[in-house]
Parts: sequence; C-alpha cells; structure tokens
Amino acid sequence: MSPPIHIAPSLLAADFSDLRTELASAQDAGADRLHLDVMDHHYVPNLSFGPPVIAALRAHSRLPFDVHLMVTPVEPLIEASLRAGADRISIHPSTAHDLGAVIAAIRNGGAEPSLALKFTEPIAPILPYLHDIADVLVMSVEPGFGGQSFQPAALEHLRTLRAHAPDLSLSVDGGITLETAPAALAAGATTLIAGTSFFRARNRAQMIVALRSCSTPS
Repeated sequence: MSPPIHIAPSLLAADFSDLRTELASAQDAGADRLHLDVMDHHYVPNLSFGPPVIAALRAHSRLPFDVHLMVTPVEPLIEASLRAGADRISIHPSTAHDLGAVIAAIRNGGAEPSLALKFTEPIAPILPYLHDIADVLVMSVEPGFGGQSFQPAALEHLRTLRAHAPDLSLSVDGGITLETAPAALAAGATTLIAGTSFFRARNRAQMIVALRSCSTPS
C-alpha cells in the first residue's frame, strides 16, 4: 500500500502583508502541513522571518508547522523554534556543530527532527542518522528563493534515500508543480512542498487535490 501524500504549502510564497488570511486559506484548502522557511541572509542569500512570526501564526492554525531552519549556526534557533510552536524542525547538517546533539534536542523538545539536503550535496554523511529522524527534506532548487525551477538531480537523491529507508518520510521542496510532482512522487517523495504553484493558484483547494492525484502506480 502506498503511503499517503502530504501537501505542505510554503509560506515563503504567500502574501506577507496578510499572513493570517494566507494561513487560513492553506488550512481551508485542505493542506496537511505548513512549511515555514527561516532564512538568515548568511547561510542563504535571503532574509525571511523568524520565531516571533511563527509564534504569532501558531495561534491561528491547526496545521502542523514544519520549520525549515536555513541559518548558521543553527543551535541558537532550536529552542526558540520549539517555543514558537514548531512540530517539525528541518536543519542542514553543515550548520550544526554536533548534529546528533541537535537532533536529540529537537526530539526532546517535542518536535520531529528532519535533515535537509541540497540536491548538490552527497547523501552519505546523513545515512547514519536516518533511524534518528522523522524526515529528510530534499531541496530540488538552490535554497534561498522561491519561484525557481525544479532540478531533476534531486530525483536520484529521493530514490537513494527511499532505498535506504523504505518507511521514512521524504519531503521535496523547490519548483513543485503539476508537471514536476509526478516524478518526485515516483522517486519516493511523500510530502510535496509547494510554494508558488499553491499560493498563485486560482483555486487552491483544487490545486491540492491535483497535486495529490499526481502519484503514479509503482
């Protein structure tokens, strides 16, 4: 039996002047999770928002919050993200001084730990941690900005990770559209993180249904 497909709209593509309404729209459209990108203009060349914004939004949604920390060093924002209401925290291994300790801190704080991996980075360094985490987030674009094109090199990462961990949640983020989602799902992704394609859709509920229907039989 195939695992369920989860759709997580990425708030980075939302209307920042009306985030509360955008949050409600994602929930009403049938999203499974909300993806929140925290950027520090250091690890990535962009600055987004941080734990205070996440905490402000937390009271207005039932959706699980997936917080993707694109910051270095990552340790100072773990506790703040937990307090803000993160249900899952994704970190890039290179941003942690002690990766095992950070994974443990996330889990001990009551959230699911996830490791984020760029499509250009090797998989081998994260393999020893697959049994300690809830998810791997494969970046199918260079992290930092929304609206980029999906990079097919990410598909091999998904296939390799699925072979190593048949039951692990695998998320994919970057350039997810109705055209690119089928290949990502066929390669092993179980969560599609959709930013521009969701928030610019004329009918967001229909977009979520369409993305879920992109799965192809194995």
